[in-house]
Parts: sequence; structure tokens; C-alpha cells
Amino acid sequence: MDIGISIGEYGEFTEKIIELAGKKKGGYVCVANSHMIIEAHDDPEFARVVNNADIVTPDGMPLVILLRILYGKKQPRVAGMDILPDLILLAARMKLSVFFYGSTDKSLRKIIARASSEYPELIISGTIAPPFGNIPSEIIKEHFIEIREKDPDIIFVVLGCPKQEKLMAEMSGQVNGIMIGIGGAVPVFTREVKRAPAWMQKISLEWLFRLIQEPGRLWKRYFYTNSKFVFLAIKEVFSNKISKNRDSV
Repeated sequence: MDIGISIGEYGEFTEKIIELAGKKKGGYVCVANSHMIIEAHDDPEFARVVNNADIVTPDGMPLVILLRILYGKKQPRVAGMDILPDLILLAARMKLSVFFYGSTDKSLRKIIARASSEYPELIISGTIAPPFGNIPSEIIKEHFIEIREKDPDIIFVVLGCPKQEKLMAEMSGQVNGIMIGIGGAVPVFTREVKRAPAWMQKISLEWLFRLIQEPGRLWKRYFYTNSKFVFLAIKEVFSNKISKNRDSV
């Protein structure tokens, strides 16, 4: 549609992110689902933000299905909920340091508690819970000065789409670590929200499982983004208008 999706096997994505972390040249990774697709469709500037990322993973099953229909690509899903624990595991094994930016102090404590318990060798450079709402630019700069001083290899940005992607684009080149937006994965990692069973994930109903758990917060977003995504997907299939296809990871 309006953004290019990176393709490849699941393991190639995590390997590439670890490779980028080791190079210490900055950059960022977007984890794309139907919500991000619609945000990019509605906002050309945001589409540019996503398309400038080093990697854009196909998180949502609807994207995986659409890649198969439009391109004949049997692309596996590369979900943030899987990437987060796997990158933490790989970082611990390879002695790479991580930093968590975003969310709340409470959630960050839960992230650190689980990560430290399950991966005791993990090097955690630090955490920052920014103020809720729009973060003043001067505060962001102060935060990233701190991050730059601690020089982590991987920076997990936990602000939610599209806020985290815009911030990563703004800060790209100002920190040496690779940034990755994983806002939607954190509640599952901290066990504040249960993940959908495997059968629901496979038939593209994980969103419904999340909606049942958090109807008040998610119903408006899901109603708009899911409905519009289905409409645009059908339109794209029937018009055979192929959008930009990213390179393999």
C-alpha cells in the first residue's frame, strides 16, 4: 500500500537486527501491522518515516496474507511479541547492552524484573519513562543525551504507533544503538495482557483476543483501522496496483 515490508525468514530478521546493533551506526526498525499501514496511508509524512527505517517487519497476519496474495511470498510473520524476548535472549548471549525508553515506571520495572530473572547475563544500560502525552522536544533531547552517554547496543522504544516511529526517525543518527519500536509487545512480555492462543494467531484473530481483553481502549482504533485495512486490501488486490516492495533483510 504505502509502505514497503522487509521479507525473509524469521531468524534472518533477528540476526540482521543483532548485526545492526553490533555495527553501532544507529538506525531504527519498525514493526508493521494493519494499524501502521493505515497510519501511513492517512499521513504521507509518517509513510516516509516508516520507509526510511532499516527494517520493517511484517508483524500482523493480515500483512502476511496480503504479501502472499499480491506477491506470492510465503512470508512468515515477524511479530513484535516474538522479537522482543528473542532479541533480549540474543543480546544476553552476545553481551550486547539494552535500553528501554517509554511506557511507565511500573511497566519498566516489570520488564526489568522478567528480563533480569530469565536472562541474568543481560546487560541493561538503563530505562526512561518519559512524561505521558506529547513529550516536549527539549525533554526528548535530554533523554537521548543520557542514552547516548550510556551507549546501549539496542534501544527498545515503547511509546506505541505512530509516536515511537516518529521519535525514532527524529533521533536517528543521534544515538549509536539500533532502535526498535515494540510498544504493543510490552503488555504481553510483562504478562499484564495474555497473548492469543496459537490457533487465533494463525487465522488472523489475535486482534480480537486483544479487543476482548481491552475493549475500552481498543475498540475505536480496531474498528477504524481494521475496516479501512480490509477495504484498501480488497481495492489493491482487484486493481493489481503493487506498492513498493522492500529488499530482503
